[in-house]
Amino acid sequence: MKKHPSPHEDYLALDKQFCFALYSASLAMTKTYKPLLDELGLTYPQYLVMLVLWKQDDILVKDIGEALFLDSGTLTPLLKRLEAAEIISRQRDASDERQVRVRLTEVGRKLRRSAEKIPRQVLCASGQDAAQLAQLRSELQQLRSALQSTLSE
Repeated sequence: MKKHPSPHEDYLALDKQFCFALYSASLAMTKTYKPLLDELGLTYPQYLVMLVLWKQDDILVKDIGEALFLDSGTLTPLLKRLEAAEIISRQRDASDERQVRVRLTEVGRKLRRSAEKIPRQVLCASGQDAAQLAQLRSELQQLRSALQSTLSE
């Protein structure tokens, strides 16, 4: 006699887990970016920092952390490596010595031009069109917001 799986067994199957689909898609996305970012000498987390700075230069470390949902303990080593590569500079804020300002160097500003091709390359690699990815991004942002509000309750 064939044993039928209990509802709990089906529910816990790896291929039924939304979290695993999201996690494995994130891994695949990061692997897609890797060769593109290797050409720029950046890691994926460093690239995210650069995206923030290319949008708004000369900002506080805490503002970068808020934009990327990272704490300063995670962000500081990234910034130190970018500074060692002379892509950014860091200095204490003149109005509040407890705060650190991050600025792009000339190297960091020039790097932006090289990075401009990356979004289109990733779009092509995804096999999706721009509208599909925009919809998915919007849905993921809504999910993130809902999860974060649950965490902060």
